[in-house]
Amino acid sequence: MIFQLFRRLARAARQRRGMAIDRAHACAALAALALLAGCSAYRPGGLDIDRSKQAVSQNSRVEFIVLHYTSASNDTSLKILTERNVSSHYLITDHPAPRVYQLVDENRRAWHAGVSAWYNSSNLNSASIGIEIVNPGRRGDGWAPYPPRQIQVLAILLKDIIARHQIKPFNVVGHSDIAPQRKTDPGPLFPWKALAEQGIGRWYDENLARRFLAEFAAQGLPDMVWVQKELRRVGYAAPETGMLDKATRNVLAAFQMHYRPRSYDGNPDAETLAILKALP
Repeated sequence: MIFQLFRRLARAARQRRGMAIDRAHACAALAALALLAGCSAYRPGGLDIDRSKQAVSQNSRVEFIVLHYTSASNDTSLKILTERNVSSHYLITDHPAPRVYQLVDENRRAWHAGVSAWYNSSNLNSASIGIEIVNPGRRGDGWAPYPPRQIQVLAILLKDIIARHQIKPFNVVGHSDIAPQRKTDPGPLFPWKALAEQGIGRWYDENLARRFLAEFAAQGLPDMVWVQKELRRVGYAAPETGMLDKATRNVLAAFQMHYRPRSYDGNPDAETLAILKALP
């Protein structure tokens, strides 16, 4: 009887020791897993960067939107913008239901603006989003119109980009605005005024322009020093020659395509200068 009791006590002691060993093994296994997890996140030469805090003093690097026409068909435009030494962030086709392609991430630089200037900025590729719109551009003695559906899609895209990057109205521009010596896109048929009525881009006070037009009719036109200075005030890279030279005519023509597309001959007529003076 005593011998049987001794055997039961011995068996219970062995079971308790086994449980303790199992618990020890489990703890060791968990520790090993934790160590392995830590090792799997380690990269030789890497850093453990804490991104839990963000500064309030920051904004987007994107300051401008530059609009272009492609002068090519949908397929050709897509091929050029993806395979050659030129690109844009977005391409909008001219299909009946236009398709929007994103070809370059907004955080990366697309090669669309080239040699360019706007206000005090140059090399606008570094701080802009480029949007190419499929449109033939100049066609004989005229220009190809933009389909209404294509402009509707463009407006949706523009509103989204403007809101996300807080882009100022005067920084929504055409390629001809930032490179007036060599570019004409998006051309005189691009609907700048219609977009401005939707809150996209900059437009002038038409009542104020009529008042300035009357003043110029009564007092005569200002000189070219004034004209060039005003063009620079509203963003254009105008010469400082004080003369109506070819470069100044090109800038005036770009301005007219944007704000007075009915006539864009590059002459500083009273209507053009009244609009220029009325532009904020």
